[in-house]
Amino acid sequence: MLSSTSLRIAVSQLATLRWGLAEELCHYTEHGFDAISLWRPKLSDLSICEAKELLDSAGVRVSSIQWPGSFTGSEGQTFRESLEDSYEAIDIAEQLDCPLVVLRTGARAGHTLSHARRLIRLAIEELAPAAETAGVTLVMKPSKAEASFLTTLRDTLAILDASGCPNVGLAVDLWSFSEELISLQSGTSVFERTKIVSVADQAKSISSCYERLPPGAGDLPLTGLLRLLFESGYRGEIEFDPVGQTVSSMGYEELLASLRHYVDDVQSELNVVEYNTRRSKKPLAMAEVFPR
Repeated sequence: MLSSTSLRIAVSQLATLRWGLAEELCHYTEHGFDAISLWRPKLSDLSICEAKELLDSAGVRVSSIQWPGSFTGSEGQTFRESLEDSYEAIDIAEQLDCPLVVLRTGARAGHTLSHARRLIRLAIEELAPAAETAGVTLVMKPSKAEASFLTTLRDTLAILDASGCPNVGLAVDLWSFSEELISLQSGTSVFERTKIVSVADQAKSISSCYERLPPGAGDLPLTGLLRLLFESGYRGEIEFDPVGQTVSSMGYEELLASLRHYVDDVQSELNVVEYNTRRSKKPLAMAEVFPR
């Protein structure tokens, strides 16, 4: 019965890239959202204490922090520097009561695939104990973009299974892996290991590989995919991260309004209820975010 399902909805900072955290919290709560996925480069604009104070004042929880890592060295870091970057993200997650840290693997960077996989396994084995102590789950997110050598859900699941670490899970991007997710539905492993589902739409008529549309603006059967996930027992985070020219043209306010409309439609169509700690609270006023 889906009627007992609670949707854990969050909006990614990637969707509102030009806004600072304070402005995001004001507008997210205005549209009824009570969770945010933090992008680490934007966090550098504030101290962690300042960020925590803003989040606590707004009554907004942090669903995840993304993207430390790049363990293959494809972005110029050494393996040790990538580990330190990830340790720092785990520490931030603990301070902000964030349960999930999304790791980026890095591109192949001239390595053989077997060596690239070995680097990821070594990173997981070192980071997982620290994450467990902090009460944090690490999440691997495959991508078809050049930024990752993990380009399928199957390959990512194989690495997770080989690690043997219970506090390491999977992030599934419906924009990239809707077809593979459907092909894997006969097995339970993908649903048991998934901690985050990223949601954005795409249209066959748009050639750009970076155009992540708001839900309902493209061709993907997103509501059907969410139904599949819920019926398979998924109860993790659902993070909306539309990015691209369409979002820039429509503006962030219109984007948030469209996301709210979509979430409300999903609740009605699938007979599910949004988990929202702010439902009984008034929206955060701009004056509360930017005091004189």
